[in-house]
Amino acid sequence: MRLERVPLEDVDWEAMDALGDRNVFQTRPWMEFVERTQQADPVVARLERGDEPAGWFTGFVIRRFGVPILGSPFQGWTTGPMGFNLLPGTSLREAVEALVPFAFRRLRCLHLEMLDRRASVDDLQGVPGRLADFHTYELDLAPDEEEIFGRMSSACRRAVRKSEKEGVRVEEAHGVEFADEYYAQLEDVFAKQSLTPPYGVDRVRELIRCVDPTGNLLLLRALSPDGESIATGIFPVMNQFGYFWGGASWRRHQILRPNEAVFWYAMRRMKERGIPLLDMGGGGDYKRKYGGRQRFIPIFRRSRMKGLMTIRDLAAKIYWRRATAR
Repeated sequence: MRLERVPLEDVDWEAMDALGDRNVFQTRPWMEFVERTQQADPVVARLERGDEPAGWFTGFVIRRFGVPILGSPFQGWTTGPMGFNLLPGTSLREAVEALVPFAFRRLRCLHLEMLDRRASVDDLQGVPGRLADFHTYELDLAPDEEEIFGRMSSACRRAVRKSEKEGVRVEEAHGVEFADEYYAQLEDVFAKQSLTPPYGVDRVRELIRCVDPTGNLLLLRALSPDGESIATGIFPVMNQFGYFWGGASWRRHQILRPNEAVFWYAMRRMKERGIPLLDMGGGGDYKRKYGGRQRFIPIFRRSRMKGLMTIRDLAAKIYWRRATAR
């Protein structure tokens, strides 16, 4: 199997987006978001077995400290799983084995990272490289609302009922102005721990500017009884799953339990749209209460040069320390 890069102007985006395993992070609008915020070079490649198509790969080439990296995605992009779209009968393991020479020889990168939601440790075990766990929770939205609600912890169910009793209502929002509303609340969340958000408000603006017009971005705000915005949530959605990208609220209004109200609205809205799963976008003890199952997805990493993986890990620690320090 091999990968052949396809110029963006030659990609049939409509046909690719119609694939059953396609997700929002692989679409052209999301790629524009990453391209603008990360100064990244988009990569779309056709996976071939002999002369027959076998699938597609989506990623980006970036430079960090002068090192060319192929990410699909890369840490810090605030982007969910990307990786491959595979035609029936195509092995993910074979696809990853074809990705390595494509990254190192064709694209001349020195480091590669990939997170594909379909992957398991068994799929990638034995492929030279390093596997790290991406820890998340997944909520099954296929059952009826009563069952979904019943899977939440008793404390979470009480919080949802309290928000309703107190008169909190959730509405959908649109437009780039929502970014400032969300980000002001996010700063308040991080201030509680004397930290700052790891990204700026401009990133949120670009996200909305690129993706909101497609209908694949669910922007939610919870309003107090007097109409003040007291919590917000951002959920990219498409095909087989929705994704919790970010949420925030004012600390002074948390007694009204607006965060739980936002999640409950999001779950019901996705179910209405026929989306069967909500990926909570990573770990965090507070996410357990919504009733999802814990899942570990392997992140595949490989470096072409000895010692580069160690430098990568050190750079990641420095980045997050600087990004959140006040």
